[in-house]
Amino acid sequence: VMLTDVGREIARRGEEVLTASRDLVDFARHRSGVLTGRLTLGVIPSLAPYLLPRILPVLQSRFPELALELRETQTRQLVEDIKSGALDAAMLALPLGEADIDTIELFEDLFLLAVPSDDPRSNRKRVAAGDIDQSRLILLEDGHCLRDQALAFCATAARGRAASGAGTAFGASSLTTVIQMVAGGYGVTLIPQIAADVERRDDRVKFLRLENPQPGRRIGLAFRRTSPRKADFVALGEVVKGCVGTSRAPDAPQRKAVRR
Repeated sequence: VMLTDVGREIARRGEEVLTASRDLVDFARHRSGVLTGRLTLGVIPSLAPYLLPRILPVLQSRFPELALELRETQTRQLVEDIKSGALDAAMLALPLGEADIDTIELFEDLFLLAVPSDDPRSNRKRVAAGDIDQSRLILLEDGHCLRDQALAFCATAARGRAASGAGTAFGASSLTTVIQMVAGGYGVTLIPQIAADVERRDDRVKFLRLENPQPGRRIGLAFRRTSPRKADFVALGEVVKGCVGTSRAPDAPQRKAVRR
């Protein structure tokens, strides 16, 4: 059974009506105060285990009437869920390029090079992008935006070598698994600063900074342009900013944006 062109158009318009009705209910329910009631929030997997432990205690303390529901999944699904109304907002990497989704930029997350601790390079010396052995680069599996960002950076640095098939055959669904592979001597990886702050607990791995302009990603909060809860999202963004601070190193004034 397949929808006809008319059926697909009816379904699309029906989704818009349902989303608008959810927004209307939200408008009525949440006029009493900021960050109260139910709020559904999505987070990408390369961010959730590192950011949520910082912000959840603060949210619980400052906004006790907030009933937060979390979903961790990849960017493509998060965007679809925001559009459909299944999610109120999501924290992910920018830019999105979606006309019906607004975003608030939260913080910059620089990339570091994770290598085995016996790597001869000093962690006081910066690594040139061209010096990364892309044949040993371990990445997250397909579908993760961090994989795309890493490949984009490597392709720019090596003029397409990474994008043309270089790299190990390994892939993982979590950064913790990738770091364990690095610790075991299977290769190297690019890891966001916010994750490195946690993963550096393993003394079999060390982290090297890259030469300026350092690559990185911009983390932001995305939500429907028509949502009546923008005050909530602004307040949530301020909590995140306060918990994360700045990920920019004092000696790294420049940054190179990596698009997905």
